Amino acid sequence: MNPLRCRNPEGNTPVLTDWGCNSEYGALTDVLLGPADNYHWLATSSISKATLKRGDTFDKQLAMKQHREMVDAYESAGVKVHWLEADEGLPYQVYARDSSFMTPYGAVVTQMAQWWRRGEYGPVIRFYMDMGIPIYDMVTAGSFEGGDFDIIEPGSVLIGWCGERTQEQSAEQVRGWFEKEGWEVRIATIAEHYVHIDLMVCMLAEKLCAVCLETTDPEIVDWLKSKNIEIVPVNYQDTMALACNVMSLGNDKVLAPSHATDLVSKLKAHGFTVYDPDVDVFTRGGGGIHCMAQSLRREPV
Repeated sequence: MNPLRCRNPEGNTPVLTDWGCNSEYGALTDVLLGPADNYHWLATSSISKATLKRGDTFDKQLAMKQHREMVDAYESAGVKVHWLEADEGLPYQVYARDSSFMTPYGAVVTQMAQWWRRGEYGPVIRFYMDMGIPIYDMVTAGSFEGGDFDIIEPGSVLIGWCGERTQEQSAEQVRGWFEKEGWEVRIATIAEHYVHIDLMVCMLAEKLCAVCLETTDPEIVDWLKSKNIEIVPVNYQDTMALACNVMSLGNDKVLAPSHATDLVSKLKAHGFTVYDPDVDVFTRGGGGIHCMAQSLRREPV
């Protein structure tokens, strides 16, 4: 078997037993994080560009402290943390969701759009091969970033593309793979300003989804509702501060940034346990909690 492609071109690729995810909300047992050792802000998105334009001062010591707080939250929730190898040439590898994404069949290695992130595939491939985690395939048709692959429920995925980060051709390539596996695939075109689909649509639990209604195509909202998914609205201002970009831990537990006060209040009203570390340095750099983590294994739902 090709170690960089376990995907069966005709579909019916075997489902993994030791690794993999068939949802964004099954109980999370293992997560992949990127190191913050070499992190600093770059003009990568509308959010980080606004941060730099304001003249905010980057505080490396605070970034390391906040990153540790997030790691502690995962560990206190019983999640095993795995690490990408630190590379001083990759300051944004801390956003580990972008360079790969997990499926029930193995990991997909993505194709980063910006030249300063393209080398992230190296530590990613080494990690999966060292761990013996099968690689389902590698995106080749154009740039595709992991924040644009959003499993809504088992066998149903929402793929976003804006043209600047994920391109239409690569979105169609990934669509083709999963339709061969029998999945329902919905494509959403988003404005470049919003970067990835997981900025505005994030599953919290079965039939429960955080959505920014001001940025999400009404047809996508209707599609979610047609699946009897309850929408938890997140306003525009909070969304652009990455408050909608949260990580379900399963079993009615969620990891959310401390500044997402409105969403956290709504989650607690739904009976959720919320872990809310302060990750302000990272959200100002353009990525939130969901952007900073790649699920490696979730209990099947």
